[in-house]
Amino acid sequence: MLSPGRGLRGAAPEQQARLDAGAGWRVRAEIGGQEVETGAAPGARREVLIEDKPAPQVALGRLLRVIWLVPAMDRLWSDAPETRRRFVDRIALSFTPGHADAVLSYDKAMRERNRLLRDEISDPGWYGALEHQMGISGGQITQNRLDALARITSFASDDRDFPAPRLSLLPGEGFADDPEPGSITARLAEMRRRDLAAGRSLTGPHRADLGAHWGEAGIEAALSSTGEQKALLLSVMLANARAIAAENPVLLLDEVAAHLDADRRAALYAMLAETGAQVFMTGTGPELFDQLDGALFAVSRVGGESRLAPG
Repeated sequence: MLSPGRGLRGAAPEQQARLDAGAGWRVRAEIGGQEVETGAAPGARREVLIEDKPAPQVALGRLLRVIWLVPAMDRLWSDAPETRRRFVDRIALSFTPGHADAVLSYDKAMRERNRLLRDEISDPGWYGALEHQMGISGGQITQNRLDALARITSFASDDRDFPAPRLSLLPGEGFADDPEPGSITARLAEMRRRDLAAGRSLTGPHRADLGAHWGEAGIEAALSSTGEQKALLLSVMLANARAIAAENPVLLLDEVAAHLDADRRAALYAMLAETGAQVFMTGTGPELFDQLDGALFAVSRVGGESRLAPG
């Protein structure tokens, strides 16, 4: 709730409130010495206040770096490219909070261009203005993504339990890996006739994909075993945490140890401790955290109410 966007579950503001209460939700916190308040009234958009002044959601990303892993992300390497693009953008956002502004600007211009395409508008002036904006913001998006992957690579530790992946930005369709604004704008103009036939934009940074290989043989992540895919995902997360250690990140790890053996859990906990980050982990039983030196709490439901107590 203290990060921009819909959080680790992709929940809309109305889904974050208690069901049938009709009261909305609101959270207050002090981050870096600044008073932060965010929430949403019933049926209203989410709002953010920093020092009692309205602020965009992206401002939260400048105050607090949040990294998370949830079980649904275990399918990252075999899921659709859109899922991996969102994953790369979350990493880029942890390094460059302004990345969210570029994504919003690009998406807005693309929606307008798609509307023209669907309506079969042929005015080159309208297209030219929107494609120019998509080129500028698309170039920023691509450069941020490339920079983020380079930093992840430089901070990845090729540990036996969590091998360092070799990450790359795959172009997908068109010049989605080219950060030069002029190239993106020119490509959009070149493909305008095809896009008109399709009724949508078929080329650009929104078509990029994340490539990942590991080991001396360069095994593709999508072809690896389930355990290897999980280890690669954890390796990326750990590298991300190391790279932004100076920003005092917060790590939210849901069921992160459920499918790891005792040795690999111990290795993970040791590497998490080395990051110096504040880490919150959940699990179905206390035995998963026997090798961890930290506060343990048990969540239980009593009389319809969730309760938190020392475990």
